[in-house]
Amino acid sequence: MDILKDLDKRNLIHQTTDDKGLKKHLDENQVTVYCGFDPTADSLHIGHLVPITMLKRFQRAGHRPIALIGGGTGMIGDPSGRSSERSLNEASVVKGYSEKIKQQLAKQLDFDNGSNAAVARNNHDWLASMTVIDFLRDAGKHFGINYMLGKESVSARIEQGISYTEFSYMILQSLDFMKLYEQENCTLQIGGSDQWGNITAGMELIRRSRENADDEINVFGLTVPLITKADGTKFGKTAGGAIWLDPDKTSPYEFYQFWVNTDDRDVMKFIKYFTFMDDEEMEHLQQELENHPEQRLAQKRLAEEMTKEVHSQEALEQAQRITASLFSGDLKELTGADIEQGFKDVPAFEMEKEDVGLIDLLVNSSISSSKRQAREDINNGAIYINGTREQDMKYVVTSDDRIDDKFTIIRRGKKKYFLIRYQ
Repeated sequence: MDILKDLDKRNLIHQTTDDKGLKKHLDENQVTVYCGFDPTADSLHIGHLVPITMLKRFQRAGHRPIALIGGGTGMIGDPSGRSSERSLNEASVVKGYSEKIKQQLAKQLDFDNGSNAAVARNNHDWLASMTVIDFLRDAGKHFGINYMLGKESVSARIEQGISYTEFSYMILQSLDFMKLYEQENCTLQIGGSDQWGNITAGMELIRRSRENADDEINVFGLTVPLITKADGTKFGKTAGGAIWLDPDKTSPYEFYQFWVNTDDRDVMKFIKYFTFMDDEEMEHLQQELENHPEQRLAQKRLAEEMTKEVHSQEALEQAQRITASLFSGDLKELTGADIEQGFKDVPAFEMEKEDVGLIDLLVNSSISSSKRQAREDINNGAIYINGTREQDMKYVVTSDDRIDDKFTIIRRGKKKYFLIRYQ
């Protein structure tokens, strides 16, 4: 496939260092392409999905992706796109983050795909063993101060101030490109648009360090646009914080719901960016969006594709089951695992496994403020047990009301859920 044509059609190309040269290079070679992921947390988040998906696109087009984990650069911190210095993490913390990110990347890329199997590398392997003298002689001498000051990642920080540590980050990332060029024949680096300066600096280092080499040097850079949302808020952020790829930090149900709730103005853009849907299906979804926006078909397809791609088909089916149960109000078919996901943020009350009158349960768990209020709530039909309305004042909650012998879900009114956990 013509990978550049596909990327352009999806509006995924922000800049390239040489359009014609890169196209020729990709047409005539199996190209090794890399993208870096610095371990700044113990999980990747959905902001990383564009570069991850880009590596997948190149792999599906027959090229060879390298996921570079920044175990070394993660000790320093990239100044790109920041107005202040990063806090430095301890080496053990960065190492732990690196291992977790490596495991996540292994789930997203195909590392067993024959001649174009993905490769995971860690720049700690070469940066940690480099002495200060090696760094200054072999890399630093190729970078003029004026050249570095001209890069946006540096120039944008001059007034606020930038330490030599973060100032030198560009050189470290340049070393990454050079090492992967030498060791893996990597000739293309990709990244977000804020990485343009670092990418072109790496190309410059490769050329300057090999000025006397006989072979032709063909290296390229490509950046993708930074994602923006139509409402002006930052992509990937919600009231509860970042949307993580780690299912223990953001459950598959929450992940699914994030995509289902995509703004109509953004959904087709996200489908182009993040999924592998073909032109025919995208055109169909565009028409459905225009003619029947209330059905949210495009959002549901986006949520399906993303949840299946990042987690699994099983996780997708569970998220859909929870969503359907909450929509219908019929909660009896949910499993304990479903409830752990779908109700993890609702108020919870722990109690022993014993029969208890509904009025006492409502008061003891603070669902109703008093016995008088509990009676009023029951009488008004505002209390539901596992989705079933209960108006019997003498009702006793027993083992029959426990889902998986672990939970009872109480709803008060239309949307206020409470979880009873049994010890």
